[in-house]
Parts: sequence; C-alpha cells; structure tokens
Amino acid sequence: MLNFDSEKIDLMGKRKLWFMIGSAVVILSLLALLIFGLNLGIDFAGGTIIEFGFEEQVETDEVRTILADIGIAEDATLQTTTEDEYQGIIVRTGELSPEEIEEVENAVVDNFSGAEVLRTDMVGPTIGEELRRQAILALLVAGLAMVIYISFRFELKFAVTTLATLSHDVIFTVGIFALLGREINTAFVAALLTIVGYSINDTIVIFDRIRENMKLYRKLPFIEQANRAVVDTLPRSINTSMTTLVAILAIYLFGGAAIRNFMLALFIGLAVGTYSSIFVASPILVSWDIRSKAKAKSSS
Repeated sequence: MLNFDSEKIDLMGKRKLWFMIGSAVVILSLLALLIFGLNLGIDFAGGTIIEFGFEEQVETDEVRTILADIGIAEDATLQTTTEDEYQGIIVRTGELSPEEIEEVENAVVDNFSGAEVLRTDMVGPTIGEELRRQAILALLVAGLAMVIYISFRFELKFAVTTLATLSHDVIFTVGIFALLGREINTAFVAALLTIVGYSINDTIVIFDRIRENMKLYRKLPFIEQANRAVVDTLPRSINTSMTTLVAILAIYLFGGAAIRNFMLALFIGLAVGTYSSIFVASPILVSWDIRSKAKAKSSS
C-alpha cells in the first residue's frame, strides 16, 4: 500500500518549509504555555477532588450554590462530565479535612435526588511537589537514555537530532493541553513517556534505512540518501500510525471519561510524533551534514 517513488518526491529539498512549520508549532506551543499555563491536577498541585454522579440533569451553578452554603465555593472549580446518560460533576478544591469532605459529600447527596459520590481523591502539597519532580525526572531520564542508546547505535549527530525531535513532540503535546485547559496529571506523564517511545521507534526505522542507503548508494549525496530513506519508509509510517490512531480514537470515543485525557494526549502525541520523524528528524540530519561538510571544505 501507498508505494511512493523517491525520485519524484523531494521531501528533503523542502526542508526549509518543514523547519518553518516545526518552529511555528514550537513557538505557538510555548506561547500557549505562557498565556494559559498548565491546569495541574491534584496529583501535582495537591488538593481534593470529589466526583458526583446524577441521574438527572444538574447545572454546575446549582452545585456551586450548595458549596457556597458550606463555605468552600471560592476556591472550588467544577467540571461537568457525561457517561452515556449518566451525568457527573467533578469538584476540585484545596486540601480539605476528612470532616470537610464528608460535609461536602452529604450536602450534595442530600440536595439532589439520585446523587452519589463516585470517587474522592486527596493529595497533599508536599506529595504533589514530589510527584512533579519525579515526573520531570522521568522525562529527562527517558530522553537521556534515548540519546545514549542512539549515540552507540548510530552517531552523536543522530542522537542530538532525535533529542530535538522528541522535544518538539513533547512541547507540542503539552502546549495543546495548555491551550485546551486539559488537566495535567500522572496519567498525562505516562502518555508523554509512551509518545517518546513511539516517536523514537519511528525515527530509528528511518535512521536505519538512511544508514543502509549510505552503504548501498555511496556515490549519492547524503541528502538523496536521506530522501530515499524517508520516502521508502513513508508507507510503513503512515499505515502503522493510522492503524494506531484509529484504535486510540475508538478508545477515546467509547472508553469512558476516566481515560479520555490519557487517550487525547496519546492521539496528539502519536500524530505529531509521526510527522516529526518524517519532517523534522531527517531534515535536521541533512542540514547538519551539509553544514559540517561546508565547514570542513572551508577550513581545508
């Protein structure tokens, strides 16, 4: 399926266009982070989250009024969720004592017919800060391990290129979540680590083909070797990614509200990871090779 002719498709020749798109994506993502910030879940920010289920339609303002009567509405945020015909409202607030939690639960359940408490989570600020550090450390360790592995398997320039590609994917995914105001929690970090693994797999497939072409087509310039590698692996990249994304989309639509943020992060990350392995990693590698050869020529 999707067989392409590498002699007719010049992807590497348009690398400046891909650089412009990639740079714009990163800049817009960083702007979204600066303007909107991150909606940290209680995993990282600390606090209390209580999710209520209702058999009938209930407005968030009605629940907020109930919360105001017991004095916690000022710092509480409410979010509506739907699960089939069952409506839910998630209440996020600062850290509450067990007595205050019980008071909130009783107030809502007593005032709405058929209401029930679906879940209650509590995370202290110290634990939230520790989880933030661990999440950042996990991403850094994953990135460093990838760089070391690729440096041994290929060359240092391949490893640096991969690091730049992974940074592009992570920044874009985080920026989209900041723009959408989606919650950032430990499940989101798990999704980022999955994205890193998937993206690196796609990139290594292309790098392997580039290395093969460097041996098979020694007389060709590196830019043509890389272009052949990208175009030859393009059907594999598209077919694999589309299959995965269809499965993720199905789980996102029918898997329930509890895992939708996780699946959304995977969908965005895997889509941009496929794009970056084709239009970011290889063009950077080609530009690096061209500049290094030009520098070597000028010095000689």
